[in-house]
Amino acid sequence: MADDRHDQTPPSAGRPATPAATTNRSEIDAFLAQVKGLGPTVASGGRGRLIFALDATMSRQPLWDTACRLQADMFREAAAIGGLDVQLLYYRGLNECRASRWMSQAERLADVMSRIDCRGGHTQISKVLAHAKRETQLKKVQALVFVGDAMEESIDDLCHSAGELGLLGVPTFTFQEGADPIAEQAFREIARLTRGAYCRFDPGAAHQLGELLRAAAAYAAGGMRALTDLSARRQAGAIRLLEQMR
Repeated sequence: MADDRHDQTPPSAGRPATPAATTNRSEIDAFLAQVKGLGPTVASGGRGRLIFALDATMSRQPLWDTACRLQADMFREAAAIGGLDVQLLYYRGLNECRASRWMSQAERLADVMSRIDCRGGHTQISKVLAHAKRETQLKKVQALVFVGDAMEESIDDLCHSAGELGLLGVPTFTFQEGADPIAEQAFREIARLTRGAYCRFDPGAAHQLGELLRAAAAYAAGGMRALTDLSARRQAGAIRLLEQMR
């Protein structure tokens, strides 16, 4: 996996057709309740560290543009808790998987994301998991967020990598756009093996993704207490995470 450690990131199994199911409120609420079984993630006085991983293959351009707008919500949610450092990680093309520097400001992350365009290619989720493992071995990562809609790799290999990440205590929040059943199976297993949480959101539903990103940021910055507080305010994304992470 190539690592780009600069603020400006330079360019460099078939899926059965299934109609997208509508994400109802009870499903979103269920997702937020999954986060309840985890303890504190950040040492007193420290800042949370979250890897924000995105599928940047060609079909993902609309979601990329949405995520670029929504990422500021993660920083705002975390600011009142203790702060958050975010690393952008993305894959696209035939063999390109890149990571940014760690960033503590939404403006910097938005600038990096605005310079990246989506390109055709296959999924490289295994590289995302491997990168998260390496990063947390250097310095503790509180959470990995992955947003995508497809999985075209060996699910057994992904489960092995997820298990290793779980042993290091890095929960993965897998957010699936749409209803592809192959992707859902893989994303659910990755979340389960890392003691994270899985959630599906409707295509184009920016508000649903925004709620989920805010909840993940709250957890990364302040652990279960912060997520529980957010859930108590009836924030749907937080409720869904808590239900799965008990």
